Amino acid sequence: MKQRLITAAAALLLALPLAHAGEATPMAEDPVVEARMVAISEELRCLVCQNESLAASHAELAEDLRREVRTLVREGKTDPEIKEYLVSRYGDFVLYRPPVKPTTWFLWFGPFVILGGAVIGLIAYLRRRAGKVVAPALSATDKAAAKALLTGQDSPNSPKDQA
Repeated sequence: MKQRLITAAAALLLALPLAHAGEATPMAEDPVVEARMVAISEELRCLVCQNESLAASHAELAEDLRREVRTLVREGKTDPEIKEYLVSRYGDFVLYRPPVKPTTWFLWFGPFVILGGAVIGLIAYLRRRAGKVVAPALSATDKAAAKALLTGQDSPNSPKDQA
C-alpha cells in the first residue's frame, strides 16, 4: 500500500510540469512565408525585451507581432511595407537600425560626440597638470646620495656608516 502511494505521488510530480506546458506555436503552412517572417523579425526589436530581436523573444507581445508579420507576408506585402507598418504603429524604436534623421541624430552621433568631448577634456586636464608639476629642489647632500646610489657606491651619510 505504501509503495503504491509513493509511486502515485512520484507519477503526479513527474506529470505536474506537463500540465503547465503551453502548446507549441504552429509554424506557417508555407515554409517560404515562415522563412521570410523570421528574416524580417531578426531586423525588428522586441518591444518588451528591448535587447532581443523579435524572432528570438518569448514575450507574448513578440508572438503577437510575429503573427502580425506572418499575416502581412501572406497578404503579399513587401519587407519595406511591413517595416513601415510596424514603425507607424510603434515608432523607430522597433527597428534595430533606425534611419538617420533629425530625431535620431543623437542616437547615431551622440556616442561619438561624448567620446570626442571626453578626449578633449582629458587632453586639457593633462596639459594643465603638466604645467603644474615641479620637481622638488634637492640639496647638495641629497644629490650626492642619489649619485652614490646610481653608481653603486655608499654615500657618506648611509645608514651603514652611522650604525
